[in-house]
Amino acid sequence: MNLELDGKVAIVTGASRGIGRSIALTLAREGADVVLVARSDAQLDEVSKSCGTQCLVYATDLREPDAASDVVRTSMAQFGKIDILVNVAGATKRGDFLALTDEEWQDGFALKFFGAMRLCRAAWPYLQKTNGSIVNIVGVGGRTPRSEFTIGGSVNSALLNLTKALADRGLKDGVRVNAVNPGSIETDRLQARIKSYAKARSIDLDLAAEQLAHSLGVSRFGAPEEIANVVAFLSSSTASYCHGSIVDVDGGQTRTL
Repeated sequence: MNLELDGKVAIVTGASRGIGRSIALTLAREGADVVLVARSDAQLDEVSKSCGTQCLVYATDLREPDAASDVVRTSMAQFGKIDILVNVAGATKRGDFLALTDEEWQDGFALKFFGAMRLCRAAWPYLQKTNGSIVNIVGVGGRTPRSEFTIGGSVNSALLNLTKALADRGLKDGVRVNAVNPGSIETDRLQARIKSYAKARSIDLDLAAEQLAHSLGVSRFGAPEEIANVVAFLSSSTASYCHGSIVDVDGGQTRTL
C-alpha cells in the first residue's frame, strides 16, 4: 500500500532504539524525512545512516522544559514544515507502590507526559498549516492497571486523556490526533524484564519468556515493526477518518472495552 508519505516531515522521539527506532525507519521507508530525537547522539547517528531519506539528528533530554520548543524550531529551520509528530520517548519505573519515591514519580511524568505535551504544544501551529497528524505511543497499562506499574499506568492514562482532548481541539484546527497502545514488545526493556523474571524463578530465559507471555494472556510478544506499521498508517491520509482513535496493538492482552 502506498501511504503517500513522500516529502512529509516527521518528528519521532525515542528514535534511538526499540519502537521509536522502528517507527523512524518505517516512516523513512515510506518516503518521509525524519527528525530523530533522543538523548544518544551516537545511536541516533546509526539510525540516520539506515533511513535512506533526509534526516535531522537532534540529541536532547525532553525532560528539560525548553527541549521541545528547541526541537520544533530546529526542525522548521531544516525542513520548513512539520507534517507528523510521533511521541514515543518515555520509560517509567516498575516496583512496589510503597517503595517508589516522589522523584521516581516526577521523573516518570517528566519525559513521557510532559515531554509529549510540550512537543504537541510547540508543533501544533505548524501541524495546523499542513493538516498534520500526531500519534502518541502510550501503552496498555493506561487501560488495565497493575499493582507493580502504578507510575506507568498513571502516566499512560494521562497521555490517553491528553490524546482525546487534543483530538477534540484538532477537529477545529485540522490536526488529527491518535494513540497506539503497545502491549509487550520485544525491546531492550522487555528483555530486562524477562531476565529479572528468570532470575527470580531460577529458570532459563526461553522458559521465562514463555511463562511471562502466558501470564499476560498472549501467545507471543510483539515486534517493534508491528507498532511501526500501525503508526505509519495512522500518520497517512489512508487513515484520514481516524481521529481520537486509541488502537491497542497487544496480541489480545487487553480484554476490556
